[in-house]
Amino acid sequence: MKSKSNISRRIFIKTSATLAAGASLLPSFYCCTARPKLMTRGFGRLNHEVTTFGLGGQASIQWTPKDVDPVAIILKAFDKGVNYFDTSNLYGPSQVNYSKAFRKLDLIPGQTDFNERLRRSIFLTSKTHLRWAKGDMEMEGLNNWTNGQEGSHTIDDLRRSLTQIFGDGKGFYPEGAYLDMVLIHSVTSPADVDAVYEGLDDPDPKAERIGALAALRDYRDGTNFTGLNPKEEKLIKHIGFSGHYNAGVMMDMIRRDTYDVLDGLLVAINANDKLNFNMQHNVIPVAAEKNIGLIAMKVFADGAMYTKGAHWSREPSDVVRQAGSKELPYKPLIEYSLTTPGISTAIIGIGQISDDIAQCQLSQNITASQLTSGSLSESEREEIEKMANRVKEGKTNYFQLDQGGLTAVQNAKLSKTGNKTIQLTWDTAYAGDHPIKWYEIWRNDTRIGEVEHKPQVSLEPFRFEDSPDALMNYEYKVVTVDTKNNKAETESPVAV
Repeated sequence: MKSKSNISRRIFIKTSATLAAGASLLPSFYCCTARPKLMTRGFGRLNHEVTTFGLGGQASIQWTPKDVDPVAIILKAFDKGVNYFDTSNLYGPSQVNYSKAFRKLDLIPGQTDFNERLRRSIFLTSKTHLRWAKGDMEMEGLNNWTNGQEGSHTIDDLRRSLTQIFGDGKGFYPEGAYLDMVLIHSVTSPADVDAVYEGLDDPDPKAERIGALAALRDYRDGTNFTGLNPKEEKLIKHIGFSGHYNAGVMMDMIRRDTYDVLDGLLVAINANDKLNFNMQHNVIPVAAEKNIGLIAMKVFADGAMYTKGAHWSREPSDVVRQAGSKELPYKPLIEYSLTTPGISTAIIGIGQISDDIAQCQLSQNITASQLTSGSLSESEREEIEKMANRVKEGKTNYFQLDQGGLTAVQNAKLSKTGNKTIQLTWDTAYAGDHPIKWYEIWRNDTRIGEVEHKPQVSLEPFRFEDSPDALMNYEYKVVTVDTKNNKAETESPVAV
């Protein structure tokens, strides 16, 4: 096995080379001087190229140590050419810190020196944890976090973002202010999915409750089907969601999107992903197949790969202010997330900056992010996994559901479609350490066919038809097979 130092050196050489290779991919935008050009990637179905490094809105931008200036972090990221910026209604002063930085950059509509072209050059995303746009009906398992704003609904969060970032922080925001994307944050349970989709198919202003998606669609399109956008404002350009915990719930969230409302997904993905109910072989391929823009988060397991405990951050002392460690270099972890197929950018929170590059997390992380999606082989990714798996005995991803391994298919059903035709239907199985390859179909003890696995992007199930010589007491089963020929079959045979 190659040593950790060799891995780190090899990745350093590779990222340094790709920094030069990516220099011609991003057009120059100007504030006072030309901004550096960083490597970019396409962002799903959107007509926007995003830098492979995106600035996360937490770390010192939220939990600010006394000796750190959060505004300086944002300005330095901008000056270095970063064009993807992340924040949230849940991140304390994060949105206000962005406002201070944006005022220095002339990014506030209505200001005398407002630079509209510069504003179009960046992609600004905020988040809401509010599931309801109307109504406050409790649902078992619902994660509806008001963040101290009791009685708030989704559009209240949208307006709060706009006033904190572009306005006076007290409710006013100028004409022309908008967010590039709003994410419905941390979709965790089936109840979350049910709530946010409420009313999307048939929005009714008289309905007792309306979910987040229907209202956000109105504010994206400038319509008022929900009755919640009487001025028919257009305040956002795109809608998405995020998830840390349950890949299966996130897959359901995407499958229910029959209108292609969801343009973006912020997803937890790091080198300890496979120790849990993994994202890389489950929800990420579904989102990529549907051409949803994918943003990686938790690259360092929210700092748990290093000095922070495996828990949600609560105070400035939780902010990690170093770039990697001798035991686990930071570059391989960044490369792992950014070489996960489908990922466009990785948002990384910054603890501190410095004029000394050796001490500047931002400079180091940006340099490490200059790589193409295919820069690592599968064996190199596995080496990085082995390194990361040793940290805290692999128990870093506290935000992620425990590993369940390869599973049987869901919702297997059998029906007769003719005198001699049997139809089997099922929903996708969940992958373990390896991608799913196909589904074997068995009648009694005979394998009678197979169906290729593809990411299930809609509510339409997988299908297989059989025409036996006679409709007898046959028993059928579906067996999931992954790329390493591991198998998982339906627990109970489906009988005719």
